[in-house]
Amino acid sequence: MEVLTALLNTVLVAFVVATMLSAGLRTSIAALLGVLRNGLLVLLVLVANLVVVPLLGLAVGLLFALSTAGLVALVLVASSPGAPFGAKMAMIQKGDVVTGSVLQVLLAAVGSLTFPVTANLLLSWANLGDDVSIPVGRLIASVAVLQLVPFGVGLAVRAWAPATAASWMAPVARTSNLAFVGVLAFGVLGSWAQIVDLIGSRVLLAAVVFTVVGVLVGWALASGPPTTRTTAALIAPTRNAGPAFAAVAIAFENDPAILAGLTGILLVGLAVELPLASWLARRRTPDEDRARERAAADDVELAELGPSHAAGEAGAVPGAHASVTDRTGSGPEG
Repeated sequence: MEVLTALLNTVLVAFVVATMLSAGLRTSIAALLGVLRNGLLVLLVLVANLVVVPLLGLAVGLLFALSTAGLVALVLVASSPGAPFGAKMAMIQKGDVVTGSVLQVLLAAVGSLTFPVTANLLLSWANLGDDVSIPVGRLIASVAVLQLVPFGVGLAVRAWAPATAASWMAPVARTSNLAFVGVLAFGVLGSWAQIVDLIGSRVLLAAVVFTVVGVLVGWALASGPPTTRTTAALIAPTRNAGPAFAAVAIAFENDPAILAGLTGILLVGLAVELPLASWLARRRTPDEDRARERAAADDVELAELGPSHAAGEAGAVPGAHASVTDRTGSGPEG
């Protein structure tokens, strides 16, 4: 068990660092500024993901009277916004990929600071006992360093050495994906009996309800055309696995029951969201497809002009987009 725990912690660090480095590499300053100018959308998405969805997680956990481990797992998931797979969901559903990618990165960066505070506050409201808490300062330091530093490095490389960023993007994304698989694999191996016990349990049913209602929250608290709103809708319940697993390691010493609940909730979320994203893709209208193709053409033009010109264009044109690699860069399914 000690070997599995050491392997899990090592792969977890690799996953978080590679994920945020990948996010920085596929985010251009032009795209970032373009989306941030839409103040209403950004505000609504922040409220949905940092306030409403965490409260939803606590409410669903209490409604289903989950065990302490199950409730802790759901609260940790609900408190951790900005999963890289949120950007992937935007691509699968043929949604607003640039906006989705930027919102995901923004949520992951802000969530590095809010996650420990939010999770600790919700756990205290749940009255699970004094021994169920999170070392906020230690977790903020760990998560912020592991997420914000790699993201800043990736963003800087993308801005000042785009050719290097392009060459790094695929291997870093693969590392992130493989590390995420490793996190899930070692998590399953370390809590196999507890995961089997989850089958047919209220934890998985609560995860389904949390995901479905989370989609509705994301849709309601968004603005703009349907493609943007559906993109925000699937970002909301797609939570960031890295900080949640880090919290289990730091605060709960990789408790097998919490690890099992965390793994089960994340997998159920993907099982609900993937078919929904595919269904949305099939329902896109010809006008929406043409708009997406025009945006892709703009991406190619900006990529050819270079990052400095793209940043200038973003300052002049609020709708400026990132390069085409922003749409194709991949993140882990977390």
